[in-house]
Amino acid sequence: MPAVNFFVDPIPKESSEKRVSRFKQWYNRSRVGNIVKSRRYRKKKLSKRQEREAAVMRDYYRAKRERNRFYS
Repeated sequence: MPAVNFFVDPIPKESSEKRVSRFKQWYNRSRVGNIVKSRRYRKKKLSKRQEREAAVMRDYYRAKRERNRFYS
């Protein structure tokens, strides 16, 4: 995949700090950083056992987050 520049369109009368903040929010939500970091180094593939363990933990934390959604 070729390198791509990302940007946010400026809103009239918006300060540069606010625009940078908006870009950072978009960047963190879009997980672009995770993709870039994952391509930086070669990694071994996870074994089936490790994939299963990771999936179980993801499910655990999703359920925990859902339970605490309205009570935190």
